[in-house]
Amino acid sequence: MDPQMFLDIANTVTKLKMYPYFDIANYALMCLSVRDDTPPPGSGPNAFSRKHPLSCWLSCMLICFAGSILANLLLGEPCMIPFKNHRDILTATAVWYLIFYSPFDIVYKLVKFLPCKLCIGTLKETQRAHKVFHGVTHTAKLYPQAYLLIVIIGTVKGAGSGIMKSFDRLIRGVWIPGSNEFLQPSFYTKACLIASIIFVLEKTAVIVAPHAVIYFGVVIFFVYFKLSSLMFGIHDPFIPFENLFCAIFLGGMWDALRRAISKEAPEEGNGKTKADKKND
Repeated sequence: MDPQMFLDIANTVTKLKMYPYFDIANYALMCLSVRDDTPPPGSGPNAFSRKHPLSCWLSCMLICFAGSILANLLLGEPCMIPFKNHRDILTATAVWYLIFYSPFDIVYKLVKFLPCKLCIGTLKETQRAHKVFHGVTHTAKLYPQAYLLIVIIGTVKGAGSGIMKSFDRLIRGVWIPGSNEFLQPSFYTKACLIASIIFVLEKTAVIVAPHAVIYFGVVIFFVYFKLSSLMFGIHDPFIPFENLFCAIFLGGMWDALRRAISKEAPEEGNGKTKADKKND
C-alpha cells in the first residue's frame, strides 16, 4: 500500500465518530455477553429476562458503561456520569430490548450469525481503541507524571466490562468467585494494557511516529485478534509468552529443577533412588 494512502486512512480512522454505529455495536456485544453468561434455568433459555427484567436491564447497562464507571471511580469522579447522557442510555436500552425480547429472537440470532458478528466485532474493537486512547489522554491531563495511573485508567476504559463482570453477575444472582479478571485476566485486558503503554510511550516521545499511524496500528491490533478469535478460535496469543516469562522470572524453571532433583534423590534409610527401587 502507498504510504500516503495508508496515512490518509489512518487519519480518517482517528476522526471517526463513535455514535451511533460503533456505540450500537458495543451495546449489542455487551448485551449478548450478558445473555450468554446467564445460565438458563429449567423453564427455558429466556426465563431470566422474562422473570427479572429490571435485573437484566441493570446488568446490561453496567456492562455497557463499565469502563467509564470504573474509570470515574478510580479518578474520584461521580460514577453516575455515564448515565447523564439520555441519548446513550436510550440507545443502549433499545439494543438491550431487541437482544432479549425481539420476536422469535431474530435480533439475537442475527447478532450471533458469524458474518454479522465479524462486522459488529470490527466496530467494537475500533471503539475499544478509542476508549483506551481517551482514558490515557484524560488521565494525562489530570496527572501528567502519574504514568502508572494513566496506564491503569486506559486499561480500565478499554476492558471495563471484564473487570465489572463479577459485580454484574451478583446482580443476576450468579456467584463465581474463582472467575475474575484479577485471577484470570482475559486477552482484552492484556491487550488494553499494552495499548495504554503504547499511547503513554507516544506521549512521552519514546515512540516517535505520527499519532494517526500509532492509533491506526492499535486499531488493527484489536481488530485482527478479534477476527482471529471468531474465525480461528485464537483466544489468547499471549499465553506462550506468559508461560515463558513465568518459567524464567517467576520461579517456574527452579520449581521444575527442584522436582527433577527430588525424583532422583535417594530415599531415606536405604540409600536407593526411586528408580533403583522400581528396578528391584
